[in-house]
Amino acid sequence: MTHFHFTLGPVQGFVSQARRTRDFWAGSFILSWLSSVAMLAVVKQGGEIDFPRPDEDFMKALKNGVSGPKQGNVPNRFKAEVKKGFDPKQVEQSVRDAWAALAEAVWMADLKGFDARPTRDIWKRQIAAFWDIQWVLEEGDDASAIDRLKNWRSHLPPPEPGVKCMMMDGWQELSGAVRPSKSPDDPSGPAAFWEKLRESGKPGIATDLRPGEMLCAVAYVKRRFARCFDGFSTDLPVGLEVHGWKLPTGVPSVHYLAAATWLAQLLKKANGDPVLSQKMWAFHDAAHKLTGEYGEWDSNIRCVREANAPKNWKALDGTVFFDAVLENKNLWGEKPNEATTVLNQLKALREAAEFDRVSPFYAVLLMDGDQLGAHMGDATKQQAITNALASFTGGVPDIVDEHSGFLVYAGGDDVLALLPMEYALVCAVHLRRHYMACFAKTNPKVETSISGAIQYAHVKMPLGKVLADAHHLLDEVAKDGRGRDAIACRVWKPGGLTVEWAMPWECALDGEQVVLEKLANAFRVQGSGKDEEEGNFASKFFYRIRDRFDLLNPGKDKSGNILQSILDDKQAVSLLAMEYLNSGAATVKTMDEARKIVEPLLDQCRPVIRDKEKPKTQWKRDTRLYADGALLVRFLANKGIER
Repeated sequence: MTHFHFTLGPVQGFVSQARRTRDFWAGSFILSWLSSVAMLAVVKQGGEIDFPRPDEDFMKALKNGVSGPKQGNVPNRFKAEVKKGFDPKQVEQSVRDAWAALAEAVWMADLKGFDARPTRDIWKRQIAAFWDIQWVLEEGDDASAIDRLKNWRSHLPPPEPGVKCMMMDGWQELSGAVRPSKSPDDPSGPAAFWEKLRESGKPGIATDLRPGEMLCAVAYVKRRFARCFDGFSTDLPVGLEVHGWKLPTGVPSVHYLAAATWLAQLLKKANGDPVLSQKMWAFHDAAHKLTGEYGEWDSNIRCVREANAPKNWKALDGTVFFDAVLENKNLWGEKPNEATTVLNQLKALREAAEFDRVSPFYAVLLMDGDQLGAHMGDATKQQAITNALASFTGGVPDIVDEHSGFLVYAGGDDVLALLPMEYALVCAVHLRRHYMACFAKTNPKVETSISGAIQYAHVKMPLGKVLADAHHLLDEVAKDGRGRDAIACRVWKPGGLTVEWAMPWECALDGEQVVLEKLANAFRVQGSGKDEEEGNFASKFFYRIRDRFDLLNPGKDKSGNILQSILDDKQAVSLLAMEYLNSGAATVKTMDEARKIVEPLLDQCRPVIRDKEKPKTQWKRDTRLYADGALLVRFLANKGIER
């Protein structure tokens, strides 16, 4: 039996280097499209894809140009059973030709008028040099063969001269300038080239390219391919014709994701209130005049979509809901007075609705199955795993949509989604439940689990940094740090990382609800949030908790050995319960009631590690308390809004 193993990269270099959510989505989609081209080229030669199961909708759209998936869902590697005479080089060439044809379609749509050296030379060089395609053709079924090849080889793109791309590190931007522009109209710098392109009148280009933005060829294809993908087709040397299909040209921005829940609640309230509706129209008119566009017309976030309100209200550019953006005069060029008008209208709208400011945080959710690679080494389990993963992937889009998220990728056991911060934890819980249900049906039984990582990121954080760190959080903290089958969260503010918390799922959950979220709901500020101490939430209780933990935690002797705690667990709970009662904002009146609130909080502040070599019910609980669990509760309760 002959097997063909294929992998396409660089994944992180292509997907994670992004300036907008649209770049992030585009990289994932194009990677899936090219992987599907490779699968189709294998099938054309009589091969059969063993793992993973090809997505039928994606393959159908690829072959016929009919409506297809709107997000990537095909992994960048696969295994196929092939017949005698199979030619792997035809598969590789098919992928390279499909990529070159897609890039050429973007060139012809946008840059044909700029068809002069050095831009055309840069384009050809970068498009031809980018992809690292590796394959192994071997007798038998050695699943590790492709991994060994990757360890032997290294992919080093050629050195790039000139001014560099703003999205993808190290790649030259397309103007070919040897140095940055001294002024916007400097003919020897890149600025004049890019401003001329922005003013070219190509569909959507003025919004797709921000003023001053400069991209390499690969980044430019990511940014603009969706504009010409519908109707795209090309013939490949193996006798295939592959197609594109209609894709959204707008992807929700991080600002819009952060504002989505707030906006949905406002729309519902304004729809039944004539006075508030009038103020909403006044804000809308000023905001639309400022931006000159409906930046989120194609965004499709469920909570906003379901609000019964005019589409115009739902489609405003996400930045106009944030005071800090409107106050930044550097962002508005010759329109600082118009930005001030929008800010005043926004404040008047919030006051009329009795709403707090919009939270400046959104969430990145990354999930990945545990130990499936080890199970795939067992030939008797491979078909069961393939079937379970196909069922899992098929259910992911609806689950993410139900939680008002934007699905970037769902393929195999991997999920990557962007969500309003309020929905991230509950979405992760539902995805885990779906994953476990899919594998509960396998025969033979496959013992697996799924870990998750949530990045709560401020809108000012560079998206690429947040995405790259999500993989570290998942692999190093949730999987290795907590022993897999775990959830890990980080909070990123403009100043850097402020909170990190992780826990095995079985310790993080109370039934189907995450304990920290349950606590956050109990502590959440009620009403407008103008009074810091209003409702159950007492900020000073959480501000002091780090100091209290320092007193409660056992010290160390001269040899570094941990000493016995001064207080036992019950005494520690009682001390913190009294602290909570004395905070001045507790609605409970008795110590017993306060203990019921404080005890689960302290449990979530003691890290738990599962020994990966032992049954997963065997835990090692840290003797020390760490404040990150409590600080995450505070963050969730306040929705990241500093008071």
